[in-house]
Amino acid sequence: MTTLIINIKALLQVRNSNVTKVSGKEMKQLPALENAYVLIEGATITDYGSMQDLNGIHADEIIDATGKMVLPCWCDSHTHIVYAGHREQEFVDRINGLSYAEIANRGGGILNSAKTLQNTSEDDLYNQSIKRVKAVMRLGTGAIEIKSGYGLTTHAELKMLRVIQRIKEDFPIEVKATFLGAHALPYSYKDDKDAYLNLIIKDMLPKIAEKHLADYINRLH
Repeated sequence: MTTLIINIKALLQVRNSNVTKVSGKEMKQLPALENAYVLIEGATITDYGSMQDLNGIHADEIIDATGKMVLPCWCDSHTHIVYAGHREQEFVDRINGLSYAEIANRGGGILNSAKTLQNTSEDDLYNQSIKRVKAVMRLGTGAIEIKSGYGLTTHAELKMLRVIQRIKEDFPIEVKATFLGAHALPYSYKDDKDAYLNLIIKDMLPKIAEKHLADYINRLH
């Protein structure tokens, strides 16, 4: 399957040399090729250039992008897109001057999110999460890293990772799963951090490895 996009007003991030990152003043520069075309074969860009150089190229599908810009998709790392409920009030609390510790002492923060997630079914968690996945895809995200960490129990962390796995399978977006078991210290382990770390190492990690549920593991703090 070949796709040809023609009459692109501006094809962004076209560079004459390979650049792995930009920083500082370089971030002000946005290279663009005006009145351009892009040829895609399968999932690979195989050719691009100025419309005046488009000669003898045929494709199964032609998309006329007159008046529109084409740019690479976003790669969104360190997201917590799989969660239950909401924490909008905490943003208001922070604006009003409360510290993260004060919010947690009032029942907010990660432990509150963990409690909500633990009481949410896997299907409900999936349905809540895919609304956010669809939203970021519409905004141009094509690759995303999703962390666990709002479960804090073996059952809930595995539930989160299974939801991430379902998103991988169900959506045309590159997804990487990261296990973040030590995101916070559960209330039941508040006086025994070592016991919680042992739970992660001896119970959570073996089960995650057995089911191949994580691409990465955040180091423990």
